[in-house]
Amino acid sequence: MKPIRILSLLPLILFALCCRPQPVEVPQNSIAFTPDSLIFEQQGGEQTFFVTASAPGIALYSDQDWVTSIEPPYCAQQEGSFTVKVKPNSTTATREGAVVIKVGQTRTQLPIRQPGLDPEEVGIETPEGYTLVWHDEFDYDGLPASTDWKYQTGDGGWGNHELQDYVSGEYNGVKIAEVSDGTLKVWAKKLDGKVRSVRLNTRKSWTYGWIEASLKLPKGKGTWPAFWMMPSQFTGWPKDGEIDIMEEVGYHANYCSSSIHCNRYNNSGSTIEHAERYIPTAQTEFHVYGLEWTADYMTFYQDGKAILTYKNNGGGHDSWPFYKPFYIILNLAWGGDWGGAQGVDESCLPTAMEVDWVRVFQKM
Repeated sequence: MKPIRILSLLPLILFALCCRPQPVEVPQNSIAFTPDSLIFEQQGGEQTFFVTASAPGIALYSDQDWVTSIEPPYCAQQEGSFTVKVKPNSTTATREGAVVIKVGQTRTQLPIRQPGLDPEEVGIETPEGYTLVWHDEFDYDGLPASTDWKYQTGDGGWGNHELQDYVSGEYNGVKIAEVSDGTLKVWAKKLDGKVRSVRLNTRKSWTYGWIEASLKLPKGKGTWPAFWMMPSQFTGWPKDGEIDIMEEVGYHANYCSSSIHCNRYNNSGSTIEHAERYIPTAQTEFHVYGLEWTADYMTFYQDGKAILTYKNNGGGHDSWPFYKPFYIILNLAWGGDWGGAQGVDESCLPTAMEVDWVRVFQKM
């Protein structure tokens, strides 16, 4: 085949470059609003603001579940007044979010804020130097709040030869996670030939703080309830760390333990990483299990009594991977290497770990 000379292609290249569509610049509209933010009362209510734009067609929306309505959601003019309504804030955490204002392809945000209840007024004792940043008092009915919790589901042993199947709150219409009468019940129930239970993870994660929960533990050989934390940026275990604020197994009833896991210390049984305490009424009454976690140490508490302090020895990630965000887990396992070490007794089923509340405080 006869080669094509480069010079003969130049007219075609120039033609293609000249005819190639040029990028279209999207005009940016100006959007102004007054006031520059909205602050609502804790009891809820509504606030009105005014928008002026450089082009007609103002659309508004918010992805905050505590915003009940924005009226009107659209205005065909270049200016208009709008009203935002919000729910009461029944928590002690301050809500913060935004109303998005859109004109053409231009978007801007109007900040919105709503304070919560005073922790002292609702009987929440705050550790000195800390501020309540998140909590669930389980003062509602139904499934755990989907805005705060998510399910981790499946069976397959979970690395410990556990026997339960974790489900998403319900199994064939039967509640396995249930909020009623002011507490969360994490059930273990045998249904269709297998024990079904729940593993609940918080949607939020925290680095450092005071984390605690009020728990009443289940009875029965084979139960393995836990209140613990795992890293949100997980790549491998135990190198990324595990924080066990409270664990107990049914065959060793009322002996409640706290421990940490990392590359340097992992199930060696030493007092550096693990401690347990006998609480005679752990399965019949609520007790508070807590962790104070700083950059220098973690101290574990049971009813305000320190049972274990693990210190940052400066040895790096192998001994202190606890410098990144961790999320909270509530679960009830059945059997497994520890929970089933002396067998299981299904006559105790159904049984539940009951949770009165979970709280997270941080230094501000």
